Amino acid sequence: MEAKSIRNINIMTDMANILTIENLTKAIQNSVGDQGIDKSEARRMAEHMMNFFGYSDRIIDNILEPEDRDVFYMMEDSGILMTEREETTLYDGREWRINYWLFCKDRIHELTHKKGSKNDEDDEDEQTVYDEIPEEVWTRT
Repeated sequence: MEAKSIRNINIMTDMANILTIENLTKAIQNSVGDQGIDKSEARRMAEHMMNFFGYSDRIIDNILEPEDRDVFYMMEDSGILMTEREETTLYDGREWRINYWLFCKDRIHELTHKKGSKNDEDDEDEQTVYDEIPEEVWTRT
């Protein structure tokens, strides 16, 4: 396989793993279930969460205020976030735990592309820059 083809495949894989405000908003909307959540409220929650993470995939729990942590627990219940714990021994022999929050990108992707969701109509109207790229660019040679 040519190096150029491998690079194209890697770029496509990387693009599928990029988390955007729009994807997170759709995932939040689809995770709530039948009671639904307003798109503007879901977007506000997505922006709020992304402000903590920035360009990182995980954040330390200590930076959260109790109100923020409540939202993160709600997102953990829906599978959008998960926690991770690291333990280390301090110089004096005590154990120290560090708790992190991580995005569950596979679950977010699944919720974003959930069939039969109220966001399906929005997906049809939404176009990306990749829609303009000819199909032959993505094929292997």
